[in-house]
Amino acid sequence: MLDLKKWWLGAFMLGIITLLAACGGNTDHAEGGDKEKMVIGYFPNIDHAPAMVARENGYYEEKLGDDIELEYITFPDGGTFMAALKSGEIDAGLVGPGPVLNNFSNGADVKVLAGASSGGTVVVASEKSGVESVEDMAGKTFITPGIGCTHDVQFETYLQQLGNDELASSRIGGSLHHVTGNPASYPAMFESGKVDLAAVPEPWASILVDNGAKVIISTEEIAYGESLPNTVLVANNKLTEEKPELAAKLLEAHDESVAFINDNPEKAKKIAIDSIKDLTNQEMDAKIVAQAMSRVTYTTKVNEAVLKEFGNSSYELEFLKEAPEFDGLVADQE
Repeated sequence: MLDLKKWWLGAFMLGIITLLAACGGNTDHAEGGDKEKMVIGYFPNIDHAPAMVARENGYYEEKLGDDIELEYITFPDGGTFMAALKSGEIDAGLVGPGPVLNNFSNGADVKVLAGASSGGTVVVASEKSGVESVEDMAGKTFITPGIGCTHDVQFETYLQQLGNDELASSRIGGSLHHVTGNPASYPAMFESGKVDLAAVPEPWASILVDNGAKVIISTEEIAYGESLPNTVLVANNKLTEEKPELAAKLLEAHDESVAFINDNPEKAKKIAIDSIKDLTNQEMDAKIVAQAMSRVTYTTKVNEAVLKEFGNSSYELEFLKEAPEFDGLVADQE
């Protein structure tokens, strides 16, 4: 069973780490002597393992060269990541497609360079919720990392496809109450009874299940479960248009990292465990991480048609005010 005091500490530490990193990220990219700075962002989630592996194995440094000074910032959700990307606080990194599509449709200068992972989103219910199946969800409270985030859209699209108006967020006339929060805090929120359900990425889904939660909607069942790129490599247009050679080298490092994960799953698992421990002050059980990574496919491929369909779902769920147009979002795939 999970030590809740440690989880609260982990959630607190993650917030402090993110805040301190963000403060450091405000540095002018021209600082650092003759070196040019590049700032990369990612989350302490299993589907962001390509960034963890690339950082640990030195792939970014190797590909970008000695003239580039690298800095890393971690984020709790896609909204804060995209705000940092748009402001120039970070140059590139890994994030879910939901925030990318939402921001692109509102005029953000961003480019999807590649996929990073697919799958991994799971909807679980707490032991105290009384939820044993989807039919029991009416009137319950669910949590996601952000409003309109990838996992939120997947869950709400799944509910929409059921054709039961009651099984929808109260935001669009249903009975489910939606709240948001850092996934590291979900075990404590389940224990306190503040939330009943979570649409959550790995490893947090496996951790919740290990702590007694029940899987209600699996990765295979949820909307876009295995076809949607759950995490993508993105960059702002300042990098892709003004310094395409650096964007290309960043992509090479990313490709090498994804290949490493698929060729060396045990080593990748250890890197993920160590990285998440550094970021959250929590050491994940190897069996939990193995279960989490089994739900995720690491691939650089991006199915642009699925991304557009996913974006249309965001519009139908009223996360987007206008019908989206996504031409030019995805870089040409070789």
